[in-house]
Amino acid sequence: MPSIFSRIVNGEIPCYKVAETADYLAFLDVRPQAKGHTLCIPKREIDYIFDIEDAHLAGLMVFAKKVARAVEKVVPCQRIGVAVIGLEVPHAHIHLIPLNSISDLSFGKEPVAMSPEAMSDLAAKIAAQVGD
Repeated sequence: MPSIFSRIVNGEIPCYKVAETADYLAFLDVRPQAKGHTLCIPKREIDYIFDIEDAHLAGLMVFAKKVARAVEKVVPCQRIGVAVIGLEVPHAHIHLIPLNSISDLSFGKEPVAMSPEAMSDLAAKIAAQVGD
C-alpha cells in the first residue's frame, strides 16, 4: 500500500506545496512544530533515507537547502533545523523547522495551530521565494 506521501505525490491527498521538481516535493507539515515546518521528500517511495542511492540523496539535500533558504526569507528565525526521524511515515523525508531556540526542535510538544487559510498563504509565500 502506498505511503501517505506517495498518495500526496500522486495527487490523491492535497498538500500545501512549496516546491517541486521531477524528483522531489516539498510541502508544509500539517502538524508543524513551528510556523514554516516543511517536509522535503523524494517522489519515489523509499522507506529509509540511507537506502536512497547516493546521487538521489545528494539531490534531495540540495533541494532541501533551496527550500530552507526560501523558508528563511518568509519565516523570522535564527536558523532552519534539519531532522530525519523516519519512524512516523515509511517514506524518506527531511524536516525543515524554523528555529529560534533549541526547544523548537522537539517532536514531543503539541503542534502549532494554523488555519487552512494561514497554511495556504504561508505555502504560497515560501513557494514565491524558492525560485529556480
